[in-house]
Amino acid sequence: MRRPSAALILIISLFMCCSGNRGIIGDATTAYTQGDYKTAYRLYKRLAVQGLPVAQYKVGIMYHNGESVPQDNAEAAKWYRKAAEQGYAPAQTNLGMMYEDGRGIPRDYIEAARWYRKAADQGDAYAQFALGFMYYKGRGVPMDNAEAAKWYRKAAEQGYAPAQTNLGMMYEDGRGVPQDYTEAARWYRKAGDQGWPTGQGLLGALYTFGTGVPKNDVLAHMWISLAIPGLPPTSEIRKSMRKIRKIISLQMTPAQIAEAQKLAREWKPKKER
Repeated sequence: MRRPSAALILIISLFMCCSGNRGIIGDATTAYTQGDYKTAYRLYKRLAVQGLPVAQYKVGIMYHNGESVPQDNAEAAKWYRKAAEQGYAPAQTNLGMMYEDGRGIPRDYIEAARWYRKAADQGDAYAQFALGFMYYKGRGVPMDNAEAAKWYRKAAEQGYAPAQTNLGMMYEDGRGVPQDYTEAARWYRKAGDQGWPTGQGLLGALYTFGTGVPKNDVLAHMWISLAIPGLPPTSEIRKSMRKIRKIISLQMTPAQIAEAQKLAREWKPKKER
């Protein structure tokens, strides 16, 4: 009988190994979802030390969150790096975040932008958004509003609400793109429809002044009322939204206010299609 070639044996071995790993990953993910972090960590770590990037990333997450192990940003960054160096986009994104915030590793905006770009080039929406923000602020890359808008758009077109909001702001202010209030309103609405408070509030402000949309106090009141609870309590934007709502309320009839409140109560978020 003819013996199988070494290449065929290797292929079969790799297939069997990967099949087994898929089962372990599935068991680990089930355990993690059910809150059994001890089992999840044990299974993820078993594959992580074998070099499986998704498992390395998951181990990093568990150190990041302090799930079944002591919270340790340095360990999280170490495991994110192992997966990131193998091209695993979620780990590249998280490693970029660690560099941006200086958690577990020294803050380094150049490194943050470098890792965000690697993930962004693979289509990771958060990384695209984060890279856009780095260009907007000039952190680790030259300040460039056109590049910021470009990366915001990539993430926005994937339905990422913070990027949709930021792209709307670029259109409203004419930064990196031609000023276009209608486009600003369109992107704010996309974010607002998903329940993103900043997008809701900024859309409400456009309705207040009739900028990019017809002036409509009822819709302005509704969108701002939806936004306020989700905005940070001490933030300037929350204070501004409360002031705007107070001003427009003085211009509205009791029936209009009641209608706006009803619309806000009945509102439900919509998923991006």
